[in-house]
Amino acid sequence: MSPGGINKREWWKEAVVYQIYPASFLDTNGDGWGDVPGITAKLDYLKGLGVYRSPQADMGYDISDYNDIDHRYGTLEDVDHLIAELKKRGMKLMMDLVVNHTSEEHAWFLESRSSKNNPKRDWYMWRPPKYDKDGNRQPPNNWAQILGEMNSAWTWDEKTGEYYLSLFTPEQPDLNWENPDVRAAVHDVLRFWLDRGVSGFRMDVINLISKVPELPDADIVASDHEYQPGFKYFANGPRLHEYLVDMKKEVLSKYDTITVGEMPFVRDENEILKVVSTQEGVLNMIFIFELVDIDNVPGSFRLTLQEWDAKQIKHCMNRWQRLMIDRDGWNSLFCENHDNPRSVSRYTDDSDEYRELGAKLLCMMQTTLSGTLYVYQGEELGMRNFPYEWDPSVEYKDVESINYWKKMTKTYPNDPEKLAHARKVLHYKARDHARTPMQWDASPNSGFCPSDVKPWMRVNDDYATVNAAAQMSDSKEAQAANSDQLTVRQFWHRGLEHRKQHKDVFVYGDFALVDEENHKIFAYRRFTDEESWIVVLNFSGESVKWEIPEEAKVKMWCAGNYTSGKPDISMSGTIEVRPWEGLLGMLEV
Repeated sequence: MSPGGINKREWWKEAVVYQIYPASFLDTNGDGWGDVPGITAKLDYLKGLGVYRSPQADMGYDISDYNDIDHRYGTLEDVDHLIAELKKRGMKLMMDLVVNHTSEEHAWFLESRSSKNNPKRDWYMWRPPKYDKDGNRQPPNNWAQILGEMNSAWTWDEKTGEYYLSLFTPEQPDLNWENPDVRAAVHDVLRFWLDRGVSGFRMDVINLISKVPELPDADIVASDHEYQPGFKYFANGPRLHEYLVDMKKEVLSKYDTITVGEMPFVRDENEILKVVSTQEGVLNMIFIFELVDIDNVPGSFRLTLQEWDAKQIKHCMNRWQRLMIDRDGWNSLFCENHDNPRSVSRYTDDSDEYRELGAKLLCMMQTTLSGTLYVYQGEELGMRNFPYEWDPSVEYKDVESINYWKKMTKTYPNDPEKLAHARKVLHYKARDHARTPMQWDASPNSGFCPSDVKPWMRVNDDYATVNAAAQMSDSKEAQAANSDQLTVRQFWHRGLEHRKQHKDVFVYGDFALVDEENHKIFAYRRFTDEESWIVVLNFSGESVKWEIPEEAKVKMWCAGNYTSGKPDISMSGTIEVRPWEGLLGMLEV
């Protein structure tokens, strides 16, 4: 390994980033919305978990003013106070940077749509209409909206007689990064927040800022849809790397930052390494979506379902662990975020019998892999998806979910089987599940907001038993008395502490799969010249008799997610790995 690559120590490699969705974290002013003071109020909770570096503030995606925050969340003074309180605790603030698009209410766009001759007209992507053979007006191409697959990605503007590109929603017009004035304005936004004390950015859909200039029609992959997924032409465009290099040169290189790019639709390893390699990269890391896309039908829309097994998880993890180790890159590690459902529901079994085991299994996997670890609010409690029975037309708040349900009820109004499948898709995949209020305690509204206030989104029904207060009681005593009888939060705390104590191997060490062909067990070694560990994860609801391979001579089993002990084995043999069981063992070096 190169001494300048994976072995090079950096604070952001060892960081644990706790991502906060402010609307659902903690409401301190009684309006039913979470706010920035709510984040500040819980900093000691984050510090106690073992998040030493960086809560992430996710402040919304239709930005109307880059130099302010939405007043529902507080004021700039609240942000300044948050930064100051973080600094006292040795922590840092990482914020969302949303610069592929703005709000339709942003001053830039208000000018742009005011007339075709406005100086800011070219700050956004405007195009004249097409006309079909009957003379009917049509959008410039056949791209589908990302959050509404039945809708065009183009929005008609009656006043100026042109369409503007709006890949996500009509309220979020795409910026035209071909315009150097736009790029300079974005650089100013970065400087504004970095100078204020922010330590870095999560760059929202940053690989969409460069599109193929001709904006051609997308290939038809969904023949029953009028509009098609156009990511082949609007993601990872020809000038993406140029724009990112310029951003690093002009701004990021002048600060000690942590940067992670959200880059959906990218799979090419060379393209990824151009962004994250130690020698030439422009960002510290990107979010690689192969794991969270594991149950998507390939080439189709996100709200689809397909079967998967542990072999696919191990193939995914092995690919990215080895790539970054072998070619001087760096990984991000995550199973959850605000754009995906709860991981314990998606990858394991969230029933009352297995929820805690599944949550601990995923914790064990994430805390023993190489990369910067991202924990999403409530993941450390094992929060799960809300019930299938919730009415989609009432309880789902996300625009993607609403559009999908409208599409299905309109297309199949008299087909109970199709509608039941649509509800199943939403139950497994909707982004709403990650956005229910944080479950702090067993009081009404789970302690998120006052009991007499209606929260912006319904609290999950299980809050009386799945909450932070219940999982924090007697934490030190529980860990000292019996390290296997831990709540999910206590298990995360121990896992993060162990990762910190053994960072040479778990953050910076080597990686090798064990028993590669097994469809239920995901097992791997993490090792250096000085120490070696094995992780065994049963990604199934069945007990598996597993023969420990020759290359994995177990010296001692150190941790497991079951309360009834670990395998009684010293050197070799066959063990029974129970449903959703995770095991961590020390190997002979």
